[in-house]
Amino acid sequence: MKKVLITETILRDAHQSQAATRMRLDEMLPVLDQLDEVGYYSLEAWGGATFDSCMRFLNEDPWERLRILKQHLKKTPIQMLLRGQNILGYKHYADDVVDEFVRLSIKNGVSIVRVFDALNDVRNLETAMKAIKKYGGVCEAAICYTTSPVHTNEYFIKLAKTLEDMGADNICIKDMANLLLPYTAYNLVKEMKKVLKPETKIHLHTHNTAGTGDMVNLKAIEAGSDIVDTALSPLGNGTSQPATEPLIATLKGTEYDTGIDLNKLLPIVDHFRKVADRLKADGFLTDKVLKININALVYQVPGGMLSNLISQLKQQNKSDKLNEVLEEVPRVRKDFGYPPLVTPTSQIVGTQAVLNVISGERYKMVTKESKALLKGEYGKLPGEPDPEIVKKILGDEKPITYRPADDIAPELEKYKEECKEYVTKEEDVLSYAVFNQVALNFFKWRLARDKGVDKDMTENKDKVYPA
Repeated sequence: MKKVLITETILRDAHQSQAATRMRLDEMLPVLDQLDEVGYYSLEAWGGATFDSCMRFLNEDPWERLRILKQHLKKTPIQMLLRGQNILGYKHYADDVVDEFVRLSIKNGVSIVRVFDALNDVRNLETAMKAIKKYGGVCEAAICYTTSPVHTNEYFIKLAKTLEDMGADNICIKDMANLLLPYTAYNLVKEMKKVLKPETKIHLHTHNTAGTGDMVNLKAIEAGSDIVDTALSPLGNGTSQPATEPLIATLKGTEYDTGIDLNKLLPIVDHFRKVADRLKADGFLTDKVLKININALVYQVPGGMLSNLISQLKQQNKSDKLNEVLEEVPRVRKDFGYPPLVTPTSQIVGTQAVLNVISGERYKMVTKESKALLKGEYGKLPGEPDPEIVKKILGDEKPITYRPADDIAPELEKYKEECKEYVTKEEDVLSYAVFNQVALNFFKWRLARDKGVDKDMTENKDKVYPA
């Protein structure tokens, strides 16, 4: 068997999962050249929540971050996470916006695009997957793993074959909540290998929220997984990916040997330990994210979703209702046709569970997002939602059965016109398209920085800036 390949996540998912995506570019720069020499399959360094966080919290241009990363990572492919028709936002965008975002991502340095849809609706992946192939990227189509009566191994294997037929180069099993158990992983990968082409790589992505991540990786490798995701130990384990170093040490000298020299990692680990200390000092990294949380297996609530539920209840002075809400989450999920709990469906199901508990009556209050989910505006639900709940929430409205983005006319030219006064490069239009107000605020801050003007003065109706 050929060696196991490793995707390192410390530049994206590790700090997103543990520290609210607050690692700065200047904290990455000192070790980028060293990371490039390790021998990773890829470095996951862009997409996900990094795009929003760069502009909203760090005053960084995410496109400039990508270009600088590419300057240093000359050997190792940069990998990004893309939410299909949602791009990096929380709604569907027009096909022309999706196509242009993929084009510019690849142009600026992305080599591998992991693309997923929260509902595993392949219609929401079509445009992005075609664009990835058109612009020369490696298309890694991801399956959002979850458990339910409809989410069997047969379901996932069939989905994997469909995605391969659509042009996927790699198939990723995306276990965002650490629900995939070791022997289930073994059987799933084993059976998936039988139906996929030999050249199609299986890439396993899990977390260590419930404490099983290392075992999941190991059993998946034994079953034939070509690539696994890990994170260097300063930001590994817990809600992040299993740590990189123990896996490399475990596989050394076996038929699965990664070929990575642990000695090359030591100075890099030392550096990121200091970064982790900074994140902890600033309040973004807490010990909670490292503790095993068995609730992930019982209630299928990912770490980020749990934090959000706690926050919502605290705002309502209902913190004592947490256990009731956790028990309500699987009930709402069943009512809604078993959507996987990943952005944005995790937020939709979680918020509805909170409302059901604090109102004292199930579905007395319903969010517009819950209504949209049942109406099919996010895509096709994996299972059949409860018809009585559908009737209660939708009334006489009929769910749509077509691809939601079919309702969206081309938008790119509209966005270009709306933000033209702030645009300094073509990528700015995409920043605005996906995160309107956040991008505008960043553009104004950038103008103030570059021109030495007061950003508050940029609001005047004449669009004239002081000298």
